[in-house]
Amino acid sequence: MMKKLLSLLIFSLFIACQTNEARRPIQYKTGSFLDNSIATNKAINNQEYTLIENFISNSKENYIRSSYGFWYKYDIKNIKSEYTPKFGDLVTYSFAVKDLNGNWIYSPKETKQKNYYVEQEELFSGLREGLKLMKKEEKITFIFPSQLAYGYGGDTDRIGADTPLIYQVTVRNIHRK
Repeated sequence: MMKKLLSLLIFSLFIACQTNEARRPIQYKTGSFLDNSIATNKAINNQEYTLIENFISNSKENYIRSSYGFWYKYDIKNIKSEYTPKFGDLVTYSFAVKDLNGNWIYSPKETKQKNYYVEQEELFSGLREGLKLMKKEEKITFIFPSQLAYGYGGDTDRIGADTPLIYQVTVRNIHRK
């Protein structure tokens, strides 16, 4: 009996001294959700770009396509000044917003003049890049696809999801840093 007990004790010590190996998590790689999301966003973008290009061709205006993915045209161009806003400058501007059907979303009477410190405050990417193109006392009409404006969330007020926008912006003043 003593031999069995001693054998059991030695066997249990041998098992107890072994290190436990961590269990690896089971991972399932499925890209179906991501693939569907990408396909949906591409379709929305293609549809928006088609709408914008149709709008531009029907308007008979000379819009310039920026390298940032939006279009713009000068309504009032400042040929006296060469200075455009740089990092930290304070830009004072006014704006109005339309949809591609020409309906006011925010009319000039409804919006207030705004101040923006270049690259130091939150502003949607299209307008942020657009303001950097402008000089004092210029007025530019921008056409922003939704991904450069308010995207799939809208502005939670009047601008809906995935809405391309026409922004009429006038830079009132640029205070250099």
